[in-house]
Amino acid sequence: MTNDAPSSRLSLTEQAALTSGASLWYTKAVGDLPALMLTDGPHGVRKQVAGPDQLAILVSEPATCFPPAVAMGCTWDPELVHRVGVALGREARAMGVAVLLGPGINLKRTPLGGRNFEYYAEDPLLTGVLAVEWVRGLQSQGVGASLKHFAVNSQETDRMRISADLDQRSLREMYLRAFQRVVQQAQPWTVMCAYNRINGVYASQNHWLLTEVLRDEWGFGGVVVSDWGAVVDRVAAVRAGLDLAMPGPDEAGDRALVQAVTAGLLDPAALATAADRVLALIDRTGATAQAAATQATATQAGATYDAEAHHALAREVASAAIVLLKNEGDLLPLPQSGASIAVIGEYARTPRYQGGGSSQINPTRLDNALAEITALTSAPVRFAAGYRIGGTVDETLAAQAVAAARESDVAVVFAGTAADTEGLDLQTLDLPADQIALIERVAAANPKTVVVLCNGAVVLTRAWDRAVPALVEGWLLGQAGGGALADVLFGRINPSGRLAETIPVRLADHPSYLDFPGEAGHVRYGEGIHVGYRGFDAREQEVAYPFGFGLSYTTFGYGQATASIVDGGIEVRVPVSNTGARDGREVVQVYASLPGSRVRRAVRELKGFASVTIPAGQTVEVGIHIPRSDLAYWDPRLCRWLVEGGAYRLAVGASSRDPRTSVTVEVDGDATRVPLTADSTLAEWMSDPKGAELLGQVFAAADHGQIPSPAADPQILALLGSVPLGRLGALPGSPLDTAAIEELTAAANS
Repeated sequence: MTNDAPSSRLSLTEQAALTSGASLWYTKAVGDLPALMLTDGPHGVRKQVAGPDQLAILVSEPATCFPPAVAMGCTWDPELVHRVGVALGREARAMGVAVLLGPGINLKRTPLGGRNFEYYAEDPLLTGVLAVEWVRGLQSQGVGASLKHFAVNSQETDRMRISADLDQRSLREMYLRAFQRVVQQAQPWTVMCAYNRINGVYASQNHWLLTEVLRDEWGFGGVVVSDWGAVVDRVAAVRAGLDLAMPGPDEAGDRALVQAVTAGLLDPAALATAADRVLALIDRTGATAQAAATQATATQAGATYDAEAHHALAREVASAAIVLLKNEGDLLPLPQSGASIAVIGEYARTPRYQGGGSSQINPTRLDNALAEITALTSAPVRFAAGYRIGGTVDETLAAQAVAAARESDVAVVFAGTAADTEGLDLQTLDLPADQIALIERVAAANPKTVVVLCNGAVVLTRAWDRAVPALVEGWLLGQAGGGALADVLFGRINPSGRLAETIPVRLADHPSYLDFPGEAGHVRYGEGIHVGYRGFDAREQEVAYPFGFGLSYTTFGYGQATASIVDGGIEVRVPVSNTGARDGREVVQVYASLPGSRVRRAVRELKGFASVTIPAGQTVEVGIHIPRSDLAYWDPRLCRWLVEGGAYRLAVGASSRDPRTSVTVEVDGDATRVPLTADSTLAEWMSDPKGAELLGQVFAAADHGQIPSPAADPQILALLGSVPLGRLGALPGSPLDTAAIEELTAAANS
């Protein structure tokens, strides 16, 4: 820190005050410095209208409730997500919000995660690419993002204390990779550290995570803010690299920082640096910070937004997120005239459009599917509630629904769950039993039955989906979801959403099943790098619907893919044709594998994708660039990313299990060498050219002993290949002793 740093003009007490909140949503105003308002996102601006020290989750100013990330992830459309970020930025500015707490980019490690509705996908590349655009869009409006929850925050069970225990390769490749992408490509103004521990160390006190990785490796220059109540020890947190502890006030923590600096227990530069980062954020947010400080209205802040335009955008996003899972006999789209429709299910009338907890938005308006369906057809529409939300069995409602289905040409059943919420993980992936029974009874009464799902986490569809010809995954679609569903059901919008997570046949099939939710304060990430579809594919496990899957009202054909090396990465090109009668959007996906790799890998990994709109009967050439860095794996021995050389097979297609064409391309590997030591095995020495040469010289120069040269006798190498060289020296007849091994090691690594 230099003397002209902003914090040098502040007293030690003022510096400490800047690093904690003044209330639930505001930082402290120190001197003439304004306070900042940070508020919940990520699919809307949740600015509460109650007092600043009350949680008041259900009382907030009206704002556009965009589709939550569970739906937004299924768009596979970065440009669309960018537009949502811009809209959120405009609304945040209009409300005087300086930092919107989002996006949430933790991986969906388990389908039981209670907060999965706030996260994009089970894949780090898809998550990272979408989140980059969300952050860029938001911050283009002068509002800071808060990338969360850093890191490995994949469950709600014991979330304040649980230690996520995992190896370095899984941590880097799966759980940190999306964070790294967003930090380096979008430069979020803040990163929010998680509640949980990582390998025993709280995220808020994890110097390796917050400083060595986030700042030193990735170059993050913004503010690290805590999740609300995540800080256990303020001094340890500042020492680790945390800048702002929320919420406040925390006068005891402020005093502890001053006392620690005074007593020589905390480097004064650490506190000053944290204060400087908060000051830089205040300066960065500019007029928005001033608006927050004065509690300004939109008019006073000089910023407004078009609520109707944002509602239309929410409808567009919701339409793109809907995944058509099944459509036997082309039952969908429904005709807009001539066919009577039974709309069944309370969720059609009372929409479930977001999950519970801190992200709940008070929408500017709210569409429901029943009204929207009725508005789009001239044919009779019969409604029957069918069930009560909450699972209470009501035979009268069910019987009325069956009768309505029998009397109509088509039945559309809305079914879903109501358990997705922050703070609690799910106990099951099943739909409520009364809804499953209703679906089966309606399908028996009317063979033309469509099921529309409303859920924040995947639900099991076997075996009831065999009874229905059409199945639509409608997720939680935000305030305009009702209209979006009607648009898709009637074909005004051609469905193009793709699954961002696998739907298993059984919960027990899931890779995380045996290691969730943990016990005694620890959860073991035993599946390693085989998260989600990677684990299903590694075990050749049957799934209900695979990652990346989604149908359309048209069809697409793929020509032969080609690939070339461009800027060290891979440029994949493939002609894709719309072979049907409707314009449509295809999500072209590229999955990579490396047969014969020297390290354990997934059978296939998503490495690139493109969202492409293709007119009926037309062909477009789709180009997808895979940066070289995305081919790298984490080598825990060298503590660095490495690209392994070899012939990479790239499968191009419509899902993780639907390759339409493939191409192989040779990639040069990174020049690297693992240092040899006395603990390196004989096989490792012999696989290293220099090590093998040196060992050969030792055995050739030695008197005839009981151990032949491993270079001359393959059986010796097979028998003793796993023996560390240091222990080989202890065997009778070995030409090696401690001194010789030390000389060998020095020579091999020179």
